[in-house]
Amino acid sequence: MRTISRKDSQGFRCDVPSVAPEIGYYLAGFADGEGSFNVTFRKRGDYRGLPWKISLCFNVSQRDEKVLRVFQRELGCGSMRRRADGVWYFEVNDLEDITHAVIPFFERFGFLSEKKQRDFRKFKELAVLLRDGSHRTYDGLREVLRIRSDMNDGGAKRRKYADEAILEHLRESSEATR
Repeated sequence: MRTISRKDSQGFRCDVPSVAPEIGYYLAGFADGEGSFNVTFRKRGDYRGLPWKISLCFNVSQRDEKVLRVFQRELGCGSMRRRADGVWYFEVNDLEDITHAVIPFFERFGFLSEKKQRDFRKFKELAVLLRDGSHRTYDGLREVLRIRSDMNDGGAKRRKYADEAILEHLRESSEATR
């Protein structure tokens, strides 16, 4: 597989595999309907500074693993797992893989739906913040929360931690370290 290396407008090094257009557009269309771009927060007692681990994830789920294996092969990263109910997940959680494979892939092949275009645009903004380490400050964390606020149609009902709970936990931990 030949790789095209370049830098995009946000300074990401793009290692875009030369995916055949018919495969790339098929996968992008599949992800347009079945994929998701997420940012997660996990409480971490072992982190210095902010008590949160912030991670990005691109995932696609389906009962038939075949298309998901094509995603994994063409992106050259990610992992597969199967839930007890038989649904398969392909997911990419590593920030380097996201910035070098996932983002360049979808910049090349794009989305038709406005909603997925919006979520992807916000996902790229979040990747810049995480790559630059801005999320490790109080203001950076607030910016992450602002960006994620309307991703995945707000997602608030499915989120483990509400924005206020994250900020309150942050205030408590910063007061405890004083």
